[in-house]
Amino acid sequence: MVTAEDFFFAGLNKPGDTSNAVGSKVTPVNVNQLPGLNTLGVSLVRIDYAPYGLNPPHTHPRATEILVVIEGTLYVGFVTSNPADATQKNKLFTKTLYPGDVFVFPEGLIHFQFNTGKTNAVAFAGLSSQNPGVITVANAVFGSDPPISRDVLTKAFQVDANVVKYLQGQFWTNNN
Repeated sequence: MVTAEDFFFAGLNKPGDTSNAVGSKVTPVNVNQLPGLNTLGVSLVRIDYAPYGLNPPHTHPRATEILVVIEGTLYVGFVTSNPADATQKNKLFTKTLYPGDVFVFPEGLIHFQFNTGKTNAVAFAGLSSQNPGVITVANAVFGSDPPISRDVLTKAFQVDANVVKYLQGQFWTNNN
């Protein structure tokens, strides 16, 4: 039976724990935390950043994200998808954001946020899906279970097998 609690979430006023390897914490409010969002096509996150904290390169396969900075200074950006013209490169779009500034990350594109300040930063983001998904690039490529073949990654990244072995041996942080 549906109740008012299915449409309520408390706690976005509380800072997330940023004491991890990347120095950030994403607190999601999607259909998993708030069942009332089911079929509504929206969700929300609070992102807390320690000084020089990073929300690492990631993508949302099912949502566009619109981010607003509440506190601190963030360097943000996204990379375009592979261009149709093979002679061109993927383009990086970046901006430094201050409190009150807004930036949009188009659906499916790899993006990041980095706290350039010596103090904590806070941002909120709306997403255009009740279940946007998240794929953190480094975690997916180097931390999958079972691991992607070193032969595949060595060729894909054009690096020595020892580099791939090192990267696959890291503890990849989940800041969600």
